[in-house]
Amino acid sequence: LTIEYFAQSTALADNMASLLRHLGRAPTNVASLRYLAARGYAVAPEMEKRLNDLIASNDIFVFMKGTPDMPMCGFSKAVIQILELSGVDENKFSTFNVLEDEDVRQSVKEFSDWPTIPQVYMDKELVGGCDLLLQMYQDGELETELKKLGVVKAAPAEDK
Repeated sequence: LTIEYFAQSTALADNMASLLRHLGRAPTNVASLRYLAARGYAVAPEMEKRLNDLIASNDIFVFMKGTPDMPMCGFSKAVIQILELSGVDENKFSTFNVLEDEDVRQSVKEFSDWPTIPQVYMDKELVGGCDLLLQMYQDGELETELKKLGVVKAAPAEDK
């Protein structure tokens, strides 16, 4: 039995664990109690592993509606256009079409504590959605981050 709950601090989590044991609702094995303070949402361990594996599959990962060739919403299309305009090598980013898997679509929102799709991850860290990626692009911050990651296509050599 695993009981998942939200607590704002370790002390509150410990109090909840004690209360549950006292009520006989939880086993005495504290390891079976899962404290979800960081996100505040429960995502099944199998789904959490799946999402982590997807995000880790490339330097840049995008959960989007549709595919890069056929985006199904304007925000997803804009994210792909920003990455293309920034010169990101197509082999350095991957995407997942959340319209093909409702479980992933809902779970990724809980996993990231970010309510909308698309979601852009760089180096396994959530950057945000279309609005934040656009702001980074406009500020020049995106170019800097992409160069640090080494995901920008090399410019073709000029003939001399």
